[in-house]
Amino acid sequence: MTTTAVAPLTIQDAEGLVTAAQRVAEAAGIAVSVTVLDAGGHLLAFRRDDRAVLISGETSTRKAYTALQLDAPTADLVDAVQPGGLFHTLPTALDRPLLFIAGGVPVHRDGRLIGALGVGGGAPEQDHAFATAAVAGLA
Repeated sequence: MTTTAVAPLTIQDAEGLVTAAQRVAEAAGIAVSVTVLDAGGHLLAFRRDDRAVLISGETSTRKAYTALQLDAPTADLVDAVQPGGLFHTLPTALDRPLLFIAGGVPVHRDGRLIGALGVGGGAPEQDHAFATAAVAGLA
């Protein structure tokens, strides 16, 4: 069995993702914070717009972490944590910074998970759109 190495998310990739997400958000008139994590959950890049609400730094990081751990956009997980949902108890069962609000997206290369991007500061749908646009630009 042969496994093909997949290039990890680089600092250049991370900076490009941050810049792309901030550009899209700025064009929409929204001040955001953007977090990029590598496949191990380590911080690769972070930037908070001077005008972004302070909590957006924390929410962007938690959204990225959640998208990474579950390998899914946080927008797709919101219903799963509602009463009766598949992950209903997950936010309180783990001592981890999970956040089930739209704005976190996993980053893949050649079909492999290599990191995640989180955006906070706008409405959840806006944050999701900004994050998705940035990740689409990486490919």
